[in-house]
Amino acid sequence: MAKNDRAHFGSKLGVILASAGSAVGLGNIWRFPYETGNHGGAAFILIYLGCVVLLGLPIMIAEFLIGRHSRANTARAFQILAPSTQWRWVGRMGVLAGLLILSYYSVVAGWTLEYITEAVTNGFAGKSPADFIASFQSFSSNPWKPIFWLIIFLLATHYIIVRGVEKGIEKSSKIMMPMLFIIILILVACSVTLPGAEKGIEFLLKPDFSKVDGSVFLGAMGQAFFSLSLGMGCLCTYASYFGKDTNLTKTALSVGVIDTLVAILAGFIIFPAAFSVGIQPDAGPSLIFITLPNVFQQAFSGMPVLAYLFSVMFYVLLAVAALTSTISLHEVVTAYLHEEFHLTRGKAARLVTGCCIFFGIFCSLSLGVTKEYTLFGLSMFDLFDFTTAKIMLPLGGMCISIFTGWHLNKSIVWEEISNNGSLKTPFYKLLIFILKFIAPIAIAFIFIHELGLL
Repeated sequence: MAKNDRAHFGSKLGVILASAGSAVGLGNIWRFPYETGNHGGAAFILIYLGCVVLLGLPIMIAEFLIGRHSRANTARAFQILAPSTQWRWVGRMGVLAGLLILSYYSVVAGWTLEYITEAVTNGFAGKSPADFIASFQSFSSNPWKPIFWLIIFLLATHYIIVRGVEKGIEKSSKIMMPMLFIIILILVACSVTLPGAEKGIEFLLKPDFSKVDGSVFLGAMGQAFFSLSLGMGCLCTYASYFGKDTNLTKTALSVGVIDTLVAILAGFIIFPAAFSVGIQPDAGPSLIFITLPNVFQQAFSGMPVLAYLFSVMFYVLLAVAALTSTISLHEVVTAYLHEEFHLTRGKAARLVTGCCIFFGIFCSLSLGVTKEYTLFGLSMFDLFDFTTAKIMLPLGGMCISIFTGWHLNKSIVWEEISNNGSLKTPFYKLLIFILKFIAPIAIAFIFIHELGLL
């Protein structure tokens, strides 16, 4: 495809919503409240906001300018900007990370469809806490059901991808992101009006700095990094579809605000509801599939209709958030195959979907019938998660920061940030300083912490 024939987003709103959709995912609705609960509530949120501004946004801007200037998929982008160097492996690592994450992430995304079905058929009613545990364990270890939902979810993602950038990704983002916010606001309104909800609200708004230590800062940095989808090629790939008039700084700020707002609003859904029934939402991965269905049933025990609607809307919210992320992950790999191997977009998308179904099946089975088969003591699902989240993404983010701060010609950085001098860039020197020194050091600490060495 010639450079000037490359697909592009059709509007500034599409740019922001698609990029925000890439960042918003299950991590905002599950991981953020979980991390907040474990690290002192409001104090963690304040530190997290600082990390988004000082760490997340500069790296996001770096990904944006790499993608837009190269006008290529994330692998070719580094080849264009640093020809005949080893930097090309950074982009290729991003493509591989996208494939691996999509494979196991789609397993969990598929679970949301099962829970929508359960909620719609009123399957949560009358269950005890032990029933929710048994139900989840039975479902997740089932050899067929999770695979069925995994395939359905990947086919839905595939359908959007093959429709292209403007008619598929942008159009779906304009529908799903407003829908996501409407559902969130309805759920927040229901949750904060529950009896005893004020304890959860206080936990979110009243900082307790006595609980702040080094692990809180590292947890906040890690959450900011993963929540914004940095280091996996999604934002770089999407930026290659940006127009030359797109303000990269404003777009990054908009994405950061939307992503953070979704995460905080998710806290206002989960914490007031959990505190109203005396449960701390720190149950880890089981939170959204074991603890919360129980919380919703207890919190609205006197209002069965409200309990029903709340549960249905919450799992629809999860599915929509997951879908906006799987679309961006799919696009990273599809764009790479389409451009590097000269495949049609449809054929590239089918290849990606097929590979992810193949790997996803093994990831799903590793939670049940094949869980005794491990590598380095990890099931296939956990191995994919560990390799990407704890190694590839921090390493990718660090390389992007170092590449932009140290290697890339600063005239390119200034040109992209200022839109060829048409925008004021008073923060330019600060951005370069952060990318050169602060971000690599911070990510190094995250990297060491995630590996359990700190």
